[in-house]
Amino acid sequence: MRRCYLVCYDIRNDKRLRLIHRLLKAYGEPWQYSVFYCTLRAIDRVRLENAARELLNLKEDQLLILDLGSNEDAAREAATVLGQSLPDAESGMVVI
Repeated sequence: MRRCYLVCYDIRNDKRLRLIHRLLKAYGEPWQYSVFYCTLRAIDRVRLENAARELLNLKEDQLLILDLGSNEDAAREAATVLGQSLPDAESGMVVI
């Protein structure tokens, strides 16, 4: 079963920042530069966490994963946006 997550990060080093951004683009869609919306199976969440753990400096960086539940439509509708709207949902499957 897939669940929806909001993944945010604060990275102190430019190289690690680019690597984490590239990693998250493989798992979800960017809503802002350091904020991603991801719909993941349990195994994909574990893989994302393990890959991020390898890239992060755990003493300096932070990655936050918020579980938004299993209903993708409800998770998207729960977001209140002021200013520019969120990007349209990508259709189709992403193979990682």
